[in-house]
Amino acid sequence: MTTVAVSISEPEIRKHAADPDVTTLRDPRHPGLYMRFAQNRQRGTWYLVHRKKWERIAGYPDLNAKALLGVLPQIRARIAADPAASAVEGTLNTVGELLRWFAERQSRDRSLSSKRRKTAKSAIACHLLPRLMDMPVGSVTRASLDQAVMWPLQEILSLSYVRLMWGVLVVAFLQAFKLKMIATNPIAGFKFTDFTKAKIQPKTSRLRAVQIEAILQQLDTGFDEAPADCMLALMMLCHGTRVGETRQARWAHLTLGEMGEWFIPAENTKTRCEHTLPVTAQVGALLKRYREWQSSRGYTGAYLFPSKNGRCMTEGQACAVFAALGQGEWTSHDLRKVARTAWTDLGVDFLIGEMLVNHTLSRNVQTYIHTSAAVLKRVALEKWHDWLDGKGFFFIHGWMGGRNGNSHNAAEALSGAASSPIKNP
Repeated sequence: MTTVAVSISEPEIRKHAADPDVTTLRDPRHPGLYMRFAQNRQRGTWYLVHRKKWERIAGYPDLNAKALLGVLPQIRARIAADPAASAVEGTLNTVGELLRWFAERQSRDRSLSSKRRKTAKSAIACHLLPRLMDMPVGSVTRASLDQAVMWPLQEILSLSYVRLMWGVLVVAFLQAFKLKMIATNPIAGFKFTDFTKAKIQPKTSRLRAVQIEAILQQLDTGFDEAPADCMLALMMLCHGTRVGETRQARWAHLTLGEMGEWFIPAENTKTRCEHTLPVTAQVGALLKRYREWQSSRGYTGAYLFPSKNGRCMTEGQACAVFAALGQGEWTSHDLRKVARTAWTDLGVDFLIGEMLVNHTLSRNVQTYIHTSAAVLKRVALEKWHDWLDGKGFFFIHGWMGGRNGNSHNAAEALSGAASSPIKNP
């Protein structure tokens, strides 16, 4: 172990990080201040030695050299006044420092989906940091937040996105307080409704059931020219899945046959819970047709929707697919919405519908319906795909066992018949 005396700065840290023999840096200008490298040489830990006791201040680069040297006098003053005080408390002085620390922390949080990490990063970098950069943590009040962030943003952004940014801010302060990076949490007890009483209205679907026939005709016509694009839309329409869940589908996740299933692993879902969907005879026939097309092109890879680099279709590529298909009239999420609405109209039980779209359910509800859910989900999707056959789905998959279920399904919907004995909770 080698300790090197340097005037600590970012260049000095980078310089010595390249030398594996150097384990610790100390700064003669600030007695007791040390930076010890971690096994990953790009990271480390700040320490302050006080009365022969090593007090951990913060991690590096969570707290960079400039920020650390800026708060060091306050840390020394607090420990001098109260020997029992912690060196880590109050190391983040401004909201800008806090947000940078939180953004870096979230970027390495493997429990979060990549989409969620990108959303938080964008909210911080584009909106929160420019408005709160130099605000001292101790000066944060309802009035200061309203003037600097909440009221200006609601003029230019949707209220739902402003609420999302508020959630990021709340979690950032709460995490910093729990880890004692700030001495107090100034926004504890604050609510979004403190800043506006306007209600966030859910977005209505731009697709209705009467439009499905035209969409299926469009997908039937375009299937030979762009099979992957049309297949992506059909899988979402047939199952009500999210675009992220669908574009990452692998052939290994699908089993065909009488009791075929589509397994969606937890890492691909928004809820971070694995999801299983029945594969009906119609979808099985559609998958066989699509697989034959892939084989004819020489593709033997793992994904249903591959990109040129051998991995699955990216989020941007999927957006481009639906921009071309929808022509600004509808989006990928509208397919999910119209499917969920149609299930209700066809008499599908509310709880089964929620399970099919993989909405979060309480633990008790999940336990209660675990044994019968698979059968009820299959009955619901079979009814839905029979209905789609009557709107033109049959001409795409070509399964000869299909039937036009329109008259049967419409009669059931009008009579209020449900697809399971479970009542709405």
